[in-house]
Amino acid sequence: MSEPHIVVRDLSKTYRVPEREAGLLASLRGLFQRSYRDVEAVRGVTFDVAPGEMVGFIGPNGAGKTTTLKMLSGLLYPTAGEACVLGFSPWERRPDYLRQISMVMGNKSQMLWDIPPLDTFRVLGEIYHVPSAQAQRTVDELVALLEMEDLLTKPVRNLSLGERMKCELVAGLLHRPQVLFLDEPTLGLDVSMQGRLRRFLAEYNRQRDVTVILTSHYMADVVALCPRVILIHHGQLLYDGELQGLAQRLAPFKLIRVALRRPEWDPEGLPPGVDIVESENGRVTLRVGRAQAPALTAHLLNTLPVADLAVEDPPIEAVIDQVYQEGVS
Repeated sequence: MSEPHIVVRDLSKTYRVPEREAGLLASLRGLFQRSYRDVEAVRGVTFDVAPGEMVGFIGPNGAGKTTTLKMLSGLLYPTAGEACVLGFSPWERRPDYLRQISMVMGNKSQMLWDIPPLDTFRVLGEIYHVPSAQAQRTVDELVALLEMEDLLTKPVRNLSLGERMKCELVAGLLHRPQVLFLDEPTLGLDVSMQGRLRRFLAEYNRQRDVTVILTSHYMADVVALCPRVILIHHGQLLYDGELQGLAQRLAPFKLIRVALRRPEWDPEGLPPGVDIVESENGRVTLRVGRAQAPALTAHLLNTLPVADLAVEDPPIEAVIDQVYQEGVS
């Protein structure tokens, strides 16, 4: 079995943040006596990522996702813990390491605003010491995958957000990294462009076997690309496993959807502990504890004129929203 590309052990990052009250007096007092508080952005996170794996790194705003990626890419030094990416300590920022990773952020740009993307690609090729013939082959391959031939000679300032995001991906992949950190790559894009970028990333991963950690608030990104998810909340790891197991682990209920042959029915006949989520025109959605689902299904089939019945896990978006709102006990 091959060694993991990414190994993280008890990784933590604490920021010391200055504080002061509002008003002129507080401002003057702050000149001579500042007060600080510690903010734990990441607290003892541990995980491994295997070569070629695509992992969704999810959590609410402020959970510590971007901070973790910045530590793994060498942009931040941790307060405690260890990490090893491709055999390197990321925060040492050795040139041999930086040539094997890339970080693409949906809210940051590495494209030069006033020149065409093709010129930026040439500059980056020189920075990464990519032979010109190899750089050209890579650009041609990526441009074909992203269907962006007509964008190469336009100034970046004239491109739409989706077009610029395509260029950001080419710029991030030009040196053919083995590990790719993607932070909100579809941020602000329309539904059509999001779908195109997802298809590109899936195909690129299949062709190049690149290791990917993806953060996104769009669960469609994670569902489409990442069989495995790592969920963090308040800087702590809450779940690490298969995406399909997330609902089973974090949502202790099932949804039972029933279509009735007659729209009239008596909800008073339901057993205790069953919630009616929706009821309209003979279509009923019930929420019930996982352990109760088999008995309730039998009860419904025996007492109601059922035309169709389905037992489902709650949508992954609902599970994630529940975690964001309530945390995990």
